[in-house]
Amino acid sequence: MQRAEASSALKLHSPGECGTLCHRWIQDTHVERDAVSETGARAAGRGILLVVAGPSGVGKGTLIRGLRERHGGIEWSVSCTTRAPRRGEVDGRDYHFVDRDEFLRMAREDGLLEWAVVHARDFYGTPRAPVEEALAAGRDMVIEIDYQGARSMRAALPEAVMVFVAPPSIEALRERLTGRNTEDEDALLRRLRSAQTEFEHIGMFQHLIVNDDLDEATGALEAIYLAERQRITRAHWRELRDELLEDLEA
Repeated sequence: MQRAEASSALKLHSPGECGTLCHRWIQDTHVERDAVSETGARAAGRGILLVVAGPSGVGKGTLIRGLRERHGGIEWSVSCTTRAPRRGEVDGRDYHFVDRDEFLRMAREDGLLEWAVVHARDFYGTPRAPVEEALAAGRDMVIEIDYQGARSMRAALPEAVMVFVAPPSIEALRERLTGRNTEDEDALLRRLRSAQTEFEHIGMFQHLIVNDDLDEATGALEAIYLAERQRITRAHWRELRDELLEDLEA
């Protein structure tokens, strides 16, 4: 991965230009302070919501498990779905498996933060209460989702951190899907068509991870999470600032 290099140049300005620049700096400082105050009021003390999306078979679940092994405090949002369980999946751990009527009842009663029809046949949704309760209590949470759900989640919770996981190639994605031995040819074609739609919406995400090497991709997801933990609007920065200034004045 190449690192971006930044350079800056120092320029001399006339007194008039300096006055304009100083006035602009003061304005920018007030805007920045206001922005930090407003966003800080919303985010300080709240948990992080990490939204991980991407096509089926790209390895979202594996990356999330790797992240949670490194940071055990991150909670997992268990989605609801109307599809049948795959081999080895456990109800309540991997998904809440419900029938169509129960799913639509939850949607009608505002029990889902978001929901969507995936692969033109299956319903998926995120239960509202566990997510809102965790974030309000300051606990971090990760959600595995498709692009439709991610878009709805961003509208419902604008502070969500949006991550898209992509394969290194279509051939690699096809191999991963067939390697699961859970897809017949029709299901494989449906998932590849869905993947095309997912790729068309990469631009709506804040972060992109190409899952070519599992360790590197897991490290990239962890780096995104750790950077978000250090965001100033999530820290109690005023207390630290006041303490440092008080020590200087002593």
